[in-house]
Amino acid sequence: MNFNDQLAQAQRQNDSLLCVGLDPETSKLPGSWKGNPDRIYDFCAAIVDATKDLVCAYKPQIAYFAGNRAEEQLERLMAHIRRVAPHVPVILDSKRGDIGSTAEQYAREAFDRYQADAVTLSPFMGFDTFEPFLKYPGKGVILLCRTSNPGGSDLQNLRLADVDGQPRVFEHIAMQAHGKWNTNGQMGLVVGATFPQEIARVRELAPTLPLLIPGVGAQGGDADATVKAGLRVAADGSITGPIIVNSSRAVLYASSGQDFASAARHVAQETRQILNAARR
Repeated sequence: MNFNDQLAQAQRQNDSLLCVGLDPETSKLPGSWKGNPDRIYDFCAAIVDATKDLVCAYKPQIAYFAGNRAEEQLERLMAHIRRVAPHVPVILDSKRGDIGSTAEQYAREAFDRYQADAVTLSPFMGFDTFEPFLKYPGKGVILLCRTSNPGGSDLQNLRLADVDGQPRVFEHIAMQAHGKWNTNGQMGLVVGATFPQEIARVRELAPTLPLLIPGVGAQGGDADATVKAGLRVAADGSITGPIIVNSSRAVLYASSGQDFASAARHVAQETRQILNAARR
């Protein structure tokens, strides 16, 4: 099953547009685990166990593992998700972007070592930075397009004078991703929830691509506006323009006590309900 099909199945089965980002900060781990990097796997696995019927995807951010020398724990976590929630795709949030044999090694890291279903990448250096990832059949390649951080406007909003119509950089990325770059049919885009008007613009330019939308929750993105801007549904109720709405800190750190997993479940349920209310 390819990434798009797996995503569609998870969204139907769990009735969810919610992705939980797995960004384990050791200083925020609960109780006696606080500050202990050896407990990263235990924490994230408990979050997965508590939310696996509520989400359409998981998104582990590799830096939180690598920065704590916890890559082996990330491998165990990926295997755990495949075991307890095989219908839920896993997006490795690595934002890689390099050329040639280096890009090939990054692709091996994402899809061979970690067995991810999709990966986030930076398109700044052009098509040959993500071409090696597109050679893996059925794997998703999700390009940064219009990010939620304030500094994203420094480059992403600039207009391209030498391109017909002078599109902004993020608009050009969206058009290319929907067109000639999408050689394996599994491409998606990252668009921040803090810019709903620009989510709508990206959706206009890339009507069928999955949009990974971070920024709902702790970053202040509006769930209702996000769904209305990005989701597209056919008359029969099927999703023709999917969105993957990510929430990380609001779910992970809903409680600092021993009830952290049940508290995470509660917040995930609430967020799923808000997203579903917006689409219905």
